[in-house]
Amino acid sequence: MNNIKHISILGSTGSIGTQALEVVRANPDLYQVNVLTAQNNAELLIAQALEFKPEMVVITCEDHYLKVKNALPNIKVLCGEAALIEAVQLPQTQFVLTAIMGSVGLKPTIAAIEAKKDIGLANKETLVVAGELVMQLAASHGVKIIPVDSEHSAIFQCLVGEEENELEKIFLTASGGPFRGKDLSFLANVTKNEALKHPNWVMGAKITIDSASLMNKGLEAIEAKWLFGLESEQIEVVVHPQSIIHSMVQFTDGSIKAQMGLPDMKLPIHYALAYPKRIKSNFERFNFLNHPEFTFSQADTKSFRNLELAFTAMKRGGNMPCIINAANEVVVDAFLKDKIGFLEMSDVIEECMSSIAFIEKPTLNNYLETDMQTRIFAGEKVTKLI
Repeated sequence: MNNIKHISILGSTGSIGTQALEVVRANPDLYQVNVLTAQNNAELLIAQALEFKPEMVVITCEDHYLKVKNALPNIKVLCGEAALIEAVQLPQTQFVLTAIMGSVGLKPTIAAIEAKKDIGLANKETLVVAGELVMQLAASHGVKIIPVDSEHSAIFQCLVGEEENELEKIFLTASGGPFRGKDLSFLANVTKNEALKHPNWVMGAKITIDSASLMNKGLEAIEAKWLFGLESEQIEVVVHPQSIIHSMVQFTDGSIKAQMGLPDMKLPIHYALAYPKRIKSNFERFNFLNHPEFTFSQADTKSFRNLELAFTAMKRGGNMPCIINAANEVVVDAFLKDKIGFLEMSDVIEECMSSIAFIEKPTLNNYLETDMQTRIFAGEKVTKLI
């Protein structure tokens, strides 16, 4: 029993959460689920809770609270975003997988770190919004942060055993999304249905749009800066349409290490849950003969301005990444609701970057205030475009 790792999954009904539960289901002798949380998907949350029998369940949308509570009479059921704080602090929990979408993941991640729980980070926005603060907290509390995004997991895996060797730079690979090679005139008229057709990965709607606009790669660059202690000049984005090389690291002697595999998020989830061990899996194996060619190209930041905006924010620092993250969440939601066009998303984000007050050394309250102000401002800009 002592070998079982007790885990909490924040965002258990999303893409990462459901795949994490697949890994748990395949390894019942290794993992026990203590907490499951969801925002709106009450039906799936109930089904998951009945199967995995956690100690606590949280539904953040209060409209669904009674439905979940009545369906789970033998499980503690809480509601609201504040309940996430209590959920991550359960004494038995050893590992918290943060798979909540958006900046709402920041507060529970901080609470989990303060409770000295190791983190499986699948919520890149946490480090985009407040990377310096979060990484300092993790270091002071002796907490491990294991990245779950495929690109950051790849870099993390490449660096294991290289602690004594100096890193020169990293290469974040990007598929290029469904609009790779398209110009501005084409992008001006794309629809949400076209943007949601990712060529390689099956993901949630928000991250799929981010991938199409290359904002996802910009956010990943900011996350990588904090995870691995890098300067912006040490981070390069390379388009690799096959999505087999998930990212690479280059050392000061010129050597490059890459982590490869099929585009399946269960592998980095499996690695994060089991770290520092590698546990046998029945996942499909990569066959070189089925993928005889790897190609690489430079990202087009003229057509896909979001990537350049994200690097600008990363170089500026302070609360600027928080601004682009909040603005991006607003405009992606608007695009998915057919309120604005694909290229207009970048216009609104850029306006937010030039209009919201810059704070060089923000506190947690500054981040939260910046997030709120940016969402209001971006929402007003979207309204004017409708």
